[in-house]
Formats: sequence, structure tokens, C-alpha cells
Amino acid sequence: MNRFSITRAFMGGFPLVVLTDHERGLVLRVAERGATVVGIEVPLAGGAFQVADGFHDEAELAAGKSARFAIMAPFANRIVDGRYRFDGVEHDMQPGVTADRGVRHGFLRTADFTIADEFVGEDRVSVAFFNGSIRPGVYPGYPFAIDTTIRFTLDADGITLQAVLRNVGDEDAPCFFGWHPYFRMPNGQVDEWLLQVDAASLVRTDAGTIPLPGKAAFASLDEVDPSLDFRAMHAIGATRVDNAYANLQREADGRARMRLRDPQGALEVRVWQTDGVGLVFTGDTVPREPRTSVAMEPMETLTNAFNRDDSADLVRLASGAERSFTCGIELTW
Repeated sequence: MNRFSITRAFMGGFPLVVLTDHERGLVLRVAERGATVVGIEVPLAGGAFQVADGFHDEAELAAGKSARFAIMAPFANRIVDGRYRFDGVEHDMQPGVTADRGVRHGFLRTADFTIADEFVGEDRVSVAFFNGSIRPGVYPGYPFAIDTTIRFTLDADGITLQAVLRNVGDEDAPCFFGWHPYFRMPNGQVDEWLLQVDAASLVRTDAGTIPLPGKAAFASLDEVDPSLDFRAMHAIGATRVDNAYANLQREADGRARMRLRDPQGALEVRVWQTDGVGLVFTGDTVPREPRTSVAMEPMETLTNAFNRDDSADLVRLASGAERSFTCGIELTW
């Protein structure tokens, strides 16, 4: 029997792709709807443990609430008031709306992807999902054409996600990528779970969790509330975390990591990225079972980047060009 395999399944009427590492017993389940991870299973003493706090059923996946494992493109998290200026033109993603202007997490979390290709080898298994729905006239306030390809690879090191955004339109476009995974631990509560984010800066925000303008957005971790300083791994405690961390510190292999560990040492999840910022959210405001999982979100750049001068070059994608962002999950148990 090969170490790695790829099979099919369903969540209600939604097709799933199942990647399995039979040697480690690690199973990754990804829905074609949104290229959304709906399961990450590892074998623990009590049987298969569901690490991913994803959507429980077909109805949740269809609704996409709380953006569980959402592919966030062409922007991550929020664009303040759904408005931005690009190349001198004002854009409004909610024309005619005056209240509750909550434009969040991009356009693709409830969009259907198709399978572009798949591969099974001796040392890995992978599947690529494609979406070409972002086109002029489809999403208000975004008159650009972006193709999105999301490739999941499962190998001995864990799970790798590579996102490729390609501008297939005739003019430059603003876009950037983020991912919104939530994780559970087999023992204890969120307060007891151990967190580490080795970064030099905390991203300071206003009351609406929008990063402050310019350099004011970045504060040294030596100067902030000590409860938000996770450079050394420690218990989350009662702290409500909904903060991004910048100037992530890369390790010898070039990866920066956010770590979440079971207090009894039964499981550790590491979310890695090679650049960008990492956001941690303790789930205090989610409508379903708040504060029972922790989101560790790798993003190319800051929330509201379309409106930031310091992100202008990063979010600009020339006509015909593409940009990729790679991140992943390592698990030890």
C-alpha cells in the first residue's frame, strides 16, 4: 500500500477531496466549496482527533459563517467601510448600503472551485483547486479579473498551502491573500492552551480592529500589554486575542511559526509562513461555541491593505502577472 492516497467523499451535497498519510494517520479533507478545509484528523490515544474546528455540516459550509478555514482573496479580513481608492478611482463594495458595511474575508469562501490537477507520489500527495469567478461586474466595487489557484500538499512534514493569484484582466489590480484556519486541542480549555508567536511587533488597531495608519500601526512587543506578548510560549489565560503580529521571526529553515500546544503535551500545531503577518483570534465573538478554538491566520499583509500607502506596492498586481503565497501546518502528537 502506498503511504499517500487521494480519495473522494461528500459533506451533504458538497464534494470533498481527502488526502491521507497512512503512515502517520493524518487525514486532510478539503471541500470544493471555497477550497475549504473541513477536517484535519490525527490519531490520538482515544481514536481519531479532529484538529480542525471547521464547518460541521452542509448547512454551515454553505453559509460560510465565521470564515472557518476560509480562503481569503482578493483581500484578507476587512476593507474599512468596503471602500477604497485604486489608481485614482473610488470603489465601493456595498453601493447603496449605509449601515453594517461589513465587507469581510474576500469573495471566495462560498464560491465553488474546480479541481485543476492532482498528484500521488511516494513522498507526497497534492491537489490544486481553481476558481475564475472574480471578474468585472460580478462583485460590486471590484472591477478586476483574478484567477485563484489553491494547492494543498500533504507530505511527511505536514500540510502546505500554496495560493497563486493571477491578474487576467487588462489593467493592474489590487489583491492579496490570507487564510483563516481554526484549531482545537484535545485537552483543557482555551485559557489553558499554550501559544507562541515569535514576532517583533504587535499591530495596533482602532476600536473597529482596523490597523492604525502608517507607522503608528506597529508597536514593539516590549511596549504593549504583556498579556499579548507571546514571544515565549505561555498559557493564553483569560486574554481575548484578536491581533496581528508583524516582523515575524524566521527560524533556520526560513519559516516563521505560530504555535498552539495542548497543556498536556498531547498535540502541537504550528502554522508557518515565510513572509507577511500572522493574526491570532481566540474566537470570543464567533456565533457557534465561542472560545473553543483558536484561529492562527497567515496573511500577505495587513487588514485594510487596499487603503494603506505602505501596502500599495505589495497589493498591486500587473496585468498578466501572478503572485504566490505559501504557508502551512505542521503537527506533532
